[in-house]
Amino acid sequence: MTGMPLVWPAPAKLNLLLHITGQRADGYHELQTVFQFLEHGDELRFDSRSDGKIRRVRDVEGVPAEDDLVVRAARALQKNCANKQGVDIHLDKKLPMGAGLGGGSSDAATTLHALNRIWGCGLRDDELAEIGLKLGADVPVFVHGFSAFAEGVGERLTPVELDQPWYLVITPDIHVSTAEIFGDLELTRDCPTIKIRGLADSDWDNVCLPVVVKHYPEVAQALEILGQYAEARMSGTGASVFAAFETEAEAKQVRASLRDAEKAGIPASWKDFIAKGVNTSPLQKRINSL
Repeated sequence: MTGMPLVWPAPAKLNLLLHITGQRADGYHELQTVFQFLEHGDELRFDSRSDGKIRRVRDVEGVPAEDDLVVRAARALQKNCANKQGVDIHLDKKLPMGAGLGGGSSDAATTLHALNRIWGCGLRDDELAEIGLKLGADVPVFVHGFSAFAEGVGERLTPVELDQPWYLVITPDIHVSTAEIFGDLELTRDCPTIKIRGLADSDWDNVCLPVVVKHYPEVAQALEILGQYAEARMSGTGASVFAAFETEAEAKQVRASLRDAEKAGIPASWKDFIAKGVNTSPLQKRINSL
């Protein structure tokens, strides 16, 4: 379609806090969390097909095409809007998997938004979010694209205005199983409910952290190393940890120290990046510019 972007962003997110207030009869957990987006993430390109086929052009290690959220999102949208077109999906995977940064959910949301435009489905954001929720609890926040206080399984969103610092994000060379963490009997599931008007005075912790470090000591190591320079926290169920800085220069200085072998920084196999936290996601900014 003329005027469509060649490349669509799929930004990372951070959970600035994560509380669990209960568990439903169906096994899903009731959460309260705060999402903020980063100006860093995966990138996708979509080439429309006339034969109705949906094809992932590049393999993703450990993820069969049938299980890939981008493929599932495309098929769900195709079915919902009775579309007869297909698509070749090119995914440039920059975010590590199993890292607590929402990469797969973000890829799915970007796929829904992009194909909604390319195929001319004409669905509203709330309709795309409803489709996305069936793919994963984090997909709706990426569809809507604003920093949010989230409740339920993460789908009930209230916009919040947050500071927009520079973040240094470190990801140990491990893949954390979210199912394993949420299935652990030691996980705290009875946090007091937070009211949004009292959010600023609440405990901005992550109740998954004790369980994660029990199973994955590398996360504890990352927190200890980064914590020498700033307050370090974990996003989601990990493995990524992060710290906020007022300026990009400060974050770069700490990153350089962490990469200095003589200072016993992070292992060479770990990934890291610096990105600005934003209240409107890069995807939403791209859509608003069309």
